Amino acid sequence: MTLPPDRQALATLAGGCFWCLEATFERLRGVSAVKSGYAGGERPNPTYAQVCAGDSGHAEVVQVTYDPREISYRDLLEIFFTVHDPTQLNRQGPDVGPQYRSAIFPHSPAQEADALAVISDLDLNQVYDLPIVTTIERNATFWPAESNHDRYYRRHPFQPYCLAIIAPKIGKLRAKHADKVRD
Repeated sequence: MTLPPDRQALATLAGGCFWCLEATFERLRGVSAVKSGYAGGERPNPTYAQVCAGDSGHAEVVQVTYDPREISYRDLLEIFFTVHDPTQLNRQGPDVGPQYRSAIFPHSPAQEADALAVISDLDLNQVYDLPIVTTIERNATFWPAESNHDRYYRRHPFQPYCLAIIAPKIGKLRAKHADKVRD
C-alpha cells in the first residue's frame, strides 16, 4: 500500500450505524480522524435520507485515517469484529436494512488479504456460533455524510440510542482492546 507523505492510511468499514463505529474508532491510539459516510452503492453523493430508505445500495460506513506505525490494519479489523455482530445479515440490532450491512471496503490488495485472513481466523477459531456474513466490497467510492453526523456520540452521549447501543460497544472496546485505547 502506498502511503501519503504524512504516513497516514485509510480503512473503510461498515458495521451498522456509523455513529457506533465512529465512537469506537475515534478512541484508538494511532487514529487521527474518523469520518462517517456512505459506500457501496451506485448513486453519486447520496444523502442520509436516500441511504436510510434502503434502496440506494450504499452502506453506512466510517473512513478511518490511521498511522500504521501505531496501529495496524489487522488491529483495526479485529476491533471492528469486536464492536459489531458480523453474523447479522443486513442489520445490527435494531437497525435493519442493507444500509446496515457488515462490509469491508479495502483500499489495496494487502488490505483485502488481511480482511480475508481475519475472517478465516475467526471462522477457524469458531468465534461466532453463526456464519460470518461480512462482505468484502472492492473499488467502492466513499461519500462523506452530512456534517451533523460528525462526532454524534460526543455531542449526544445521553440520547437514548447512544446510551442503549453505542455505550455498550465502547465498553466492549475498552474491555477487549484496552491496550489500543487512548488515555
